[in-house]
Amino acid sequence: MKKFLPSFLLLILLASCTSQKNTDEFIAKTQGRYLFNANEVLEIYFKEKILHAKWRGNDAIELLKVNDSSFYMKALNEKIIFTSTPEMHIELAEKKEHKGVLYYFKKMHVDEKTPNEYFEAQQFDKALQAYKLIQKQDSLSPIIRQHALNSLGYKLIKKNDFDAALEIFKINTILYPENSNVFDSLGEAYFLKKDTVNAIINFKKALSINPENRNSKRFLKKITKNK
Repeated sequence: MKKFLPSFLLLILLASCTSQKNTDEFIAKTQGRYLFNANEVLEIYFKEKILHAKWRGNDAIELLKVNDSSFYMKALNEKIIFTSTPEMHIELAEKKEHKGVLYYFKKMHVDEKTPNEYFEAQQFDKALQAYKLIQKQDSLSPIIRQHALNSLGYKLIKKNDFDAALEIFKINTILYPENSNVFDSLGEAYFLKKDTVNAIINFKKALSINPENRNSKRFLKKITKNK
Protein backbone atom coordinates (compact mmCIF):
# COMPACT_ATOMS: atom_id res chain seq x y z
CA MET A 1 0.00 0.00 0.00
CA LYS A 2 1.47 3.36 -1.05
CA LYS A 3 1.65 6.18 1.44
CA PHE A 4 1.58 9.81 0.33
CA LEU A 5 2.96 12.79 2.20
CA PRO A 6 0.45 15.54 3.07
CA SER A 7 0.68 18.33 0.49
CA PHE A 8 2.16 20.88 2.89
CA LEU A 9 4.91 18.47 3.96
CA LEU A 10 5.69 17.80 0.32
CA LEU A 11 5.96 21.54 -0.31
CA ILE A 12 8.32 21.95 2.64
CA LEU A 13 10.43 19.06 1.33
CA LEU A 14 10.59 20.69 -2.10
CA ALA A 15 11.44 24.04 -0.55
CA SER A 16 14.32 22.51 1.40
CA CYS A 17 15.88 21.50 -1.94
CA THR A 18 15.43 24.95 -3.48
CA SER A 19 17.57 28.05 -3.00
CA GLN A 20 15.47 30.52 -1.02
CA LYS A 21 17.12 33.55 -2.59
CA ASN A 22 15.38 35.34 -5.47
CA THR A 23 16.65 37.19 -8.51
CA ASP A 24 16.74 40.98 -8.71
CA GLU A 25 14.32 40.83 -11.65
CA PHE A 26 11.79 38.77 -9.67
CA ILE A 27 12.13 41.08 -6.66
CA ALA A 28 11.53 44.19 -8.78
CA LYS A 29 8.41 42.66 -10.34
CA THR A 30 6.78 41.23 -7.23
CA GLN A 31 7.57 43.38 -4.20
CA GLY A 32 4.71 45.62 -3.17
CA ARG A 33 1.17 45.48 -1.83
CA TYR A 34 -1.52 43.05 -2.98
CA LEU A 35 -5.23 43.42 -2.36
CA PHE A 36 -6.05 40.38 -0.19
CA ASN A 37 -9.68 41.45 -0.02
CA ALA A 38 -11.49 44.73 -0.59
CA ASN A 39 -10.18 46.23 2.66
CA GLU A 40 -7.10 44.16 3.53
CA VAL A 41 -3.56 44.12 2.18
CA LEU A 42 -0.87 41.45 1.86
CA GLU A 43 2.49 43.19 1.54
CA ILE A 44 5.41 41.39 -0.10
CA TYR A 45 8.98 42.44 0.63
CA PHE A 46 12.44 40.90 0.51
CA LYS A 47 15.16 40.65 3.12
CA GLU A 48 18.53 39.52 1.82
CA LYS A 49 16.65 38.41 -1.33
CA ILE A 50 14.41 36.07 0.70
CA LEU A 51 10.68 36.67 0.36
CA HIS A 52 8.71 37.87 3.39
CA ALA A 53 5.19 39.13 3.92
CA LYS A 54 3.32 41.53 6.19
CA TRP A 55 -0.21 40.38 6.91
CA ARG A 56 -2.75 40.85 9.70
CA GLY A 57 -0.36 42.42 12.16
CA ASN A 58 2.54 40.06 11.49
CA ASP A 59 5.34 42.03 9.87
CA ALA A 60 7.86 39.22 9.35
CA ILE A 61 6.29 36.18 7.73
CA GLU A 62 8.94 34.22 5.82
CA LEU A 63 7.59 32.22 2.88
CA LEU A 64 9.21 29.02 1.68
CA LYS A 65 10.25 29.09 -1.96
CA VAL A 66 9.00 26.02 -3.85
CA ASN A 67 10.12 27.15 -7.31
CA ASP A 68 10.86 30.41 -9.13
CA SER A 69 7.26 31.66 -8.89
CA SER A 70 5.64 29.58 -6.13
CA PHE A 71 5.94 29.91 -2.35
CA TYR A 72 4.37 28.19 0.62
CA MET A 73 2.79 30.54 3.16
CA LYS A 74 2.29 28.74 6.44
CA ALA A 75 0.03 31.47 7.86
CA LEU A 76 -2.46 30.70 5.09
CA ASN A 77 -1.55 27.04 4.67
CA GLU A 78 -1.53 27.79 0.96
CA LYS A 79 0.89 27.77 -1.94
CA ILE A 80 0.85 31.21 -3.55
CA ILE A 81 1.84 31.71 -7.16
CA PHE A 82 3.11 34.98 -8.63
CA THR A 83 1.68 35.51 -12.11
CA SER A 84 2.57 38.41 -14.41
CA THR A 85 -0.26 38.14 -16.96
CA PRO A 86 -2.47 39.95 -17.66
CA GLU A 87 -0.88 42.03 -14.88
CA MET A 88 1.13 41.10 -11.80
CA HIS A 89 -1.00 39.29 -9.24
CA ILE A 90 -0.98 36.39 -6.78
CA GLU A 91 -3.06 33.24 -7.15
CA LEU A 92 -3.59 30.41 -4.71
CA ALA A 93 -2.62 27.00 -6.06
CA GLU A 94 -5.69 24.81 -6.41
CA LYS A 95 -6.26 22.29 -3.65
CA LYS A 96 -9.09 20.09 -2.41
CA GLU A 97 -10.47 22.66 0.02
CA HIS A 98 -11.16 25.18 -2.77
CA LYS A 99 -11.09 23.10 -5.92
CA GLY A 100 -12.44 24.98 -8.91
CA VAL A 101 -12.25 28.38 -7.17
CA LEU A 102 -9.68 30.93 -8.35
CA TYR A 103 -8.29 33.28 -5.71
CA TYR A 104 -6.81 36.34 -7.40
CA PHE A 105 -4.99 39.08 -5.46
CA LYS A 106 -4.03 42.00 -7.68
CA LYS A 107 -0.92 44.09 -7.12
CA MET A 108 -1.85 47.58 -5.99
CA HIS A 109 -0.52 50.78 -7.51
CA VAL A 110 2.04 52.66 -5.43
CA ASP A 111 -0.44 55.33 -4.27
CA GLU A 112 -3.45 53.02 -4.04
CA LYS A 113 -5.09 52.45 -0.65
CA THR A 114 -7.97 50.45 0.77
CA PRO A 115 -11.12 52.36 1.84
CA ASN A 116 -10.06 52.17 5.51
CA GLU A 117 -6.57 53.42 4.68
CA TYR A 118 -8.00 56.38 2.77
CA PHE A 119 -10.29 57.10 5.70
CA GLU A 120 -7.50 56.87 8.28
CA ALA A 121 -5.44 59.25 6.11
CA GLN A 122 -8.44 61.64 6.20
CA GLN A 123 -8.81 61.37 2.44
CA PHE A 124 -12.55 61.15 2.86
CA ASP A 125 -13.52 61.75 -0.78
CA LYS A 126 -11.26 58.92 -1.92
CA ALA A 127 -12.60 56.71 0.87
CA LEU A 128 -16.13 57.36 -0.37
CA GLN A 129 -15.20 56.51 -3.96
CA ALA A 130 -13.50 53.31 -2.79
CA TYR A 131 -16.55 52.27 -0.76
CA LYS A 132 -18.84 53.07 -3.71
CA LEU A 133 -16.69 50.93 -6.00
CA ILE A 134 -16.97 47.99 -3.58
CA GLN A 135 -20.74 48.49 -3.43
CA LYS A 136 -20.92 48.48 -7.22
CA GLN A 137 -18.82 45.32 -7.51
CA ASP A 138 -20.36 43.45 -4.56
CA SER A 139 -23.36 45.02 -2.86
CA LEU A 140 -23.32 42.29 -0.21
CA SER A 141 -19.69 42.83 0.81
CA PRO A 142 -19.39 42.91 4.63
CA ILE A 143 -17.01 45.85 4.29
CA ILE A 144 -19.79 48.22 3.18
CA ARG A 145 -22.60 46.92 5.35
CA GLN A 146 -24.62 49.77 6.81
CA HIS A 147 -24.33 48.30 10.32
CA ALA A 148 -20.54 47.90 10.08
CA LEU A 149 -19.98 51.50 9.00
CA ASN A 150 -22.38 52.74 11.67
CA SER A 151 -20.52 50.76 14.34
CA LEU A 152 -17.26 52.34 13.20
CA GLY A 153 -18.83 55.76 13.58
CA TYR A 154 -19.91 55.08 17.17
CA LYS A 155 -16.46 53.72 18.02
CA LEU A 156 -15.04 57.04 16.83
CA ILE A 157 -17.58 58.90 18.97
CA LYS A 158 -16.44 56.95 22.04
CA LYS A 159 -12.92 58.20 21.27
CA ASN A 160 -14.32 61.76 21.06
CA ASP A 161 -13.32 61.90 17.40
CA PHE A 162 -16.54 63.55 16.31
CA ASP A 163 -15.16 64.91 13.03
CA ALA A 164 -14.17 61.44 11.77
CA ALA A 165 -17.49 60.03 13.01
CA LEU A 166 -19.32 62.66 10.98
CA GLU A 167 -17.41 61.65 7.86
CA ILE A 168 -18.15 57.92 8.16
CA PHE A 169 -21.82 58.65 8.87
CA LYS A 170 -21.92 60.94 5.81
CA ILE A 171 -20.48 58.13 3.70
CA ASN A 172 -23.14 55.80 5.07
CA THR A 173 -25.94 58.19 4.06
CA ILE A 174 -24.57 58.31 0.50
CA LEU A 175 -24.30 54.53 0.29
CA TYR A 176 -27.73 53.99 1.86
CA PRO A 177 -29.89 57.06 1.08
CA GLU A 178 -33.12 55.18 1.81
CA ASN A 179 -32.10 54.06 5.30
CA SER A 180 -33.53 55.98 8.25
CA ASN A 181 -30.93 54.79 10.73
CA VAL A 182 -27.93 56.28 8.89
CA PHE A 183 -29.47 59.77 8.95
CA ASP A 184 -30.37 59.31 12.61
CA SER A 185 -26.73 58.50 13.40
CA LEU A 186 -25.49 61.48 11.40
CA GLY A 187 -27.95 63.65 13.33
CA GLU A 188 -26.50 62.38 16.61
CA ALA A 189 -22.97 63.21 15.50
CA TYR A 190 -24.01 66.76 14.60
CA PHE A 191 -25.81 67.05 17.93
CA LEU A 192 -22.63 66.05 19.78
CA LYS A 193 -20.76 68.68 17.73
CA LYS A 194 -23.38 71.17 18.97
CA ASP A 195 -24.48 71.79 15.38
CA THR A 196 -28.21 71.71 16.06
CA VAL A 197 -29.16 73.05 12.61
CA ASN A 198 -27.67 70.06 10.80
CA ALA A 199 -28.77 67.72 13.58
CA ILE A 200 -32.40 68.77 13.03
CA ILE A 201 -32.07 68.40 9.24
CA ASN A 202 -30.85 64.83 9.57
CA PHE A 203 -33.28 63.77 12.28
CA LYS A 204 -36.14 65.08 10.10
CA LYS A 205 -34.68 63.21 7.12
CA ALA A 206 -34.59 60.02 9.22
CA LEU A 207 -38.26 60.54 10.16
CA SER A 208 -39.26 61.23 6.56
CA ILE A 209 -37.97 57.74 5.71
CA ASN A 210 -39.29 56.08 8.85
CA PRO A 211 -41.83 58.12 10.88
CA GLU A 212 -41.48 55.59 13.71
CA ASN A 213 -37.77 56.28 14.33
CA ARG A 214 -37.92 56.71 18.10
CA ASN A 215 -34.38 57.98 18.53
CA SER A 216 -34.88 60.81 16.03
CA LYS A 217 -38.15 61.76 17.70
CA ARG A 218 -36.44 61.82 21.10
CA PHE A 219 -33.57 64.00 19.92
CA LEU A 220 -35.82 66.44 18.08
CA LYS A 221 -37.94 66.82 21.21
CA LYS A 222 -34.80 67.40 23.28
CA ILE A 223 -33.46 70.04 20.86
CA THR A 224 -36.75 71.95 20.61
CA LYS A 225 -37.21 71.81 24.38
CA ASN A 226 -33.77 73.31 24.94
CA LYS A 227 -34.64 76.12 22.57
